[in-house]
Amino acid sequence: MDMQNLINIGLSAFMAGLGWFGRQLWEAVSELRRDLHEIEVDLPSNYVQKNEYGETMKRIEIMFERIFDKLDGKADK
Repeated sequence: MDMQNLINIGLSAFMAGLGWFGRQLWEAVSELRRDLHEIEVDLPSNYVQKNEYGETMKRIEIMFERIFDKLDGKADK
C-alpha cells in the first residue's frame, strides 16, 4: 500500500467518525426541542395557578399575624 491510500483510509475513517458524532448531536438537539415543547405545553397545568397561590399566601399571612400577636402578648408580661 502506498502512502496516499493510507492517508485516504485514515481521512475516511476520521470523517466517518465525525459524521457519526454530528448525527448524534443532531438527534440530541431534536429530542431536546421535543422535550422543551412538551414542557411548554404542560407548564400551565402542572404548576400552582395565581388564584390558588393568593389564597395560600393569605392563609399564611393570617397564621403569621396570630403568631406575632401571641409573641407581642408574651413580651408584655
